[in-house]
Amino acid sequence: MALLTAVTASPQAAVAATTPPPTPGTTTTSGGKPTTRTPTLPVPRNTVVPELAVGGEKLASTGVVTDLPAGVPAPPALKDVSWVLADLDTGDVVAAKAPHARLLPASTLKTLTALTLIPKVPSTTVIKATPEDAAADGTRVGLVPGLPYTGKQLFQALLMSSGNDAAYALAGAGGGRDQVLAEMNAVAANLGAHDTVAKDPSGLDAPGQTSSAYDLALIGRAALQLKDFRAYVTTKQAVFPGTLNAKTKKRGTYKISNHNTLLYNYPGTIGVKNGYTQAAHRTFISAVTRGGKTYLLSEMYGLDNSWRPQAAMYDWAFKYGATARPVGRLVDPGEVPTAPKPTPTATPTAPAAPEPAGPLGAAGAAVVPRHTDSSSPVTLTWKVHPAWLAAPAGALALLALWFAAWRSRRRRHRGRHRLSGA
Repeated sequence: MALLTAVTASPQAAVAATTPPPTPGTTTTSGGKPTTRTPTLPVPRNTVVPELAVGGEKLASTGVVTDLPAGVPAPPALKDVSWVLADLDTGDVVAAKAPHARLLPASTLKTLTALTLIPKVPSTTVIKATPEDAAADGTRVGLVPGLPYTGKQLFQALLMSSGNDAAYALAGAGGGRDQVLAEMNAVAANLGAHDTVAKDPSGLDAPGQTSSAYDLALIGRAALQLKDFRAYVTTKQAVFPGTLNAKTKKRGTYKISNHNTLLYNYPGTIGVKNGYTQAAHRTFISAVTRGGKTYLLSEMYGLDNSWRPQAAMYDWAFKYGATARPVGRLVDPGEVPTAPKPTPTATPTAPAAPEPAGPLGAAGAAVVPRHTDSSSPVTLTWKVHPAWLAAPAGALALLALWFAAWRSRRRRHRGRHRLSGA
């Protein structure tokens, strides 16, 4: 039986190893009776490379990671594939689940866009929207081509209303989409966010675009150091300019609202950014401060849209966070500017024993997960392990050498018999 190697690079293929999990509350029928299907979260084993995990060895886990003294209960469960709870000030990671799993960030990537562009695009800068900006896919704030907007208005639209059109207009003002993406990736690298590859400043799903809960925590922590960013993400409503009245030459206005539901329901919330696409599911960066203590929670591939599970996690953090022992830390900007390199592995001299079928393997098929750079995603494929090809070839070569030696000895033996008259 040939040994197979599973190659997965697309983050959604990596987590959704089987049928995608059902939407919470989905009802089906069983024997004519309606039943509620319990969501099942996939395990992102194939997107985590332990050697590349920044922030501590424990953070290479694909499960829940805690280090709790006796008497401290486990943190409440979240219906997320990946999450990180950290002390914003010290950088200590209090608890986490699959923190380095590479997944789709959706609009939480706008946090990195804002972190990159706020220092470059002053709030008073006047920016005219283009037809390309206004035609952005997905969520839009409603930019009108040819009309001017200030940097402040566009950042509010970006972070409060998650406007993809605002993201593109700001990218244009920052030097163009390609330049801004290069700068976003450079900012991420400087933060130590090496699971992050930005391909679209709006956060819309794009081939090769990834991040991780650990990286989103780094990005959110850095963004909250900017005074303007804090002002934008804590604003609940703002007046936004609309279309131009042809007769009066005056522009109408309308209100835009912050999409962060935790901001309205949990006292002390100071941000940060939500996100959603069908492939990424729910993603979120939030932060809450109370009594001089601030915690940050990043989440990816979530199946619950309610703010209540987040509130429960923050209740636990403010009660037990100072007692829980850190399981890792958020590195400081500039501390790990270059991605760690995986340790080279020796080439096996003999075929390795097949591993039991994992989440990516068909029933009875032995698979060995192999990491590939998710910045160059490919479809899930299967390849014959080269060691299995090498073994028969080596055996044939040895057989050929043995046969040649045997024939040589036989000829010499016959020659000796002929010389002796036999």
